Amino acid sequence: MRTAEPGTTPTDPPPPSGPAGAAPAGPLLGDPAEPTSPPTSPPVSPPTRTPAAAPAATAARGIAGIPGARPAADEAGAVPGAAHTGAAHTGAAHTGAGDPARWPDVAAVPSSSWARTAVTRALVRRALRGLPLRARFGGAEPVGLGGPLLEVRDPAAFHARVGTAGLVGFGESYMAGEWDAPDLVGVLSVLAARAADLVPAPLQRLRPLWALRHPHAERNTPDGSRANISRHYDLSNDLFALFLDDTLSYSAALFRGFPAGRDLLAAAQRRKVDRLLDLAGVAAGTRLLEIGTGWGELALRAAARGARVTSLTLSREQRELALARVRAAGLDDRVRIELCDYREARGTYDAVVSVEMIEAVGAEFWPVYFRTLDDRLAPGGRVALQAITMPHERMLAARDTFTWIHKYVFPGGLIPSTRAIEETVRDHTGLRLARRDAFGAHYAETLRLWREEFTARAENVDALGFDETFRRLWTFYLAYSEAGFRAGYLDVQQYLFTKENAAR
Repeated sequence: MRTAEPGTTPTDPPPPSGPAGAAPAGPLLGDPAEPTSPPTSPPVSPPTRTPAAAPAATAARGIAGIPGARPAADEAGAVPGAAHTGAAHTGAAHTGAGDPARWPDVAAVPSSSWARTAVTRALVRRALRGLPLRARFGGAEPVGLGGPLLEVRDPAAFHARVGTAGLVGFGESYMAGEWDAPDLVGVLSVLAARAADLVPAPLQRLRPLWALRHPHAERNTPDGSRANISRHYDLSNDLFALFLDDTLSYSAALFRGFPAGRDLLAAAQRRKVDRLLDLAGVAAGTRLLEIGTGWGELALRAAARGARVTSLTLSREQRELALARVRAAGLDDRVRIELCDYREARGTYDAVVSVEMIEAVGAEFWPVYFRTLDDRLAPGGRVALQAITMPHERMLAARDTFTWIHKYVFPGGLIPSTRAIEETVRDHTGLRLARRDAFGAHYAETLRLWREEFTARAENVDALGFDETFRRLWTFYLAYSEAGFRAGYLDVQQYLFTKENAAR
């Protein structure tokens, strides 16, 4: 049941339970840790929440490779992203939905041979027959054991996309309006819960032969990371402000009870930030390094405690707004925000905090990332890390595969497993794992609130210059992510690592 947000009670986070060195993992709901920072954000207004239509140049400015910004002159013609109908999609490519200049792989249904389409149709129906959902193809009798409805409006296009591009094609088919679901999260939760079994085992073993590979340009080298980060986080500050709360926090919140209302989101985000600061021991005089600024909420709350903060980001858009918030709060003497890769960090700090940054690092650079945390941390210091995680076996299966999320949302990203994090820390640093707490259900609730607000602000998204295909993309992304947490396919952790004092 929903509970009221409590007031602030300055207490430390609970110490690890069990024998010395144990790292308990458990839910944070009801954790006695309460915020020790001021209960409200600094007095600064977020970006306009009801923006006027943006000029074409402004709308496209931060997109850098992600299509969907509509030029102002494009005011006539069919609505991009509208559903289409079609018969057989075999032989030559056919036209799908969306603007072909911005969404080439959505606008054009890929060519697919009769044999490939037939095999795909058979495999899809085989997978769906045993699932607790209903899949209806072109108005035919539903397939499945009953549950949320997956309505395939254009079966031929759907099978052509899935048959040629797998799950990338599944997402592009949704973007094109070829399928939909009244309860999109419900359908995707069913699929996420059974992700490991949807493809028959013999085909799974052939995955290296058919799975799409990551583009070399999206490796998370210093230059590659800048480009990858810009493609998502530099889309538009106004876009993110439409569905985030007033803290502009874009990571899992920490609630006191479920279901949560929109009016409780900002307090839940502050509670999450304050718990991380408490874990890291941030107080007056603390030298704090933050890797991944976001829009500055954590830096602001740390500075309000009296800490001296150096925060690193690769997003120009985020840095610009975060600096404005710092100045408005009168904390610019305590906060420095640098446009800087984590590998370029210098100095020594009493604490390091990084919130949902590791997912953008890439597996090949995890050792470098954690060595950086270790190198920058003073003896006796603490690292507080928040990370999205997935089961280890699924991570190994997915690490070399180019997915829909990579193509349209987070290029170069990889969600680690808890095992991967802990083994990397053990093998490449002198840090010690002191605590780990999981709270995946809180992320599902956070994503639900974001998704509902994003849907309710469709006209505002359009006014910023983003078309309907983009809105379907982001609806799918938010629902897909929420479903992953609801199904237990994804989780989120708060870690505490410590560094021993130098030998005396």
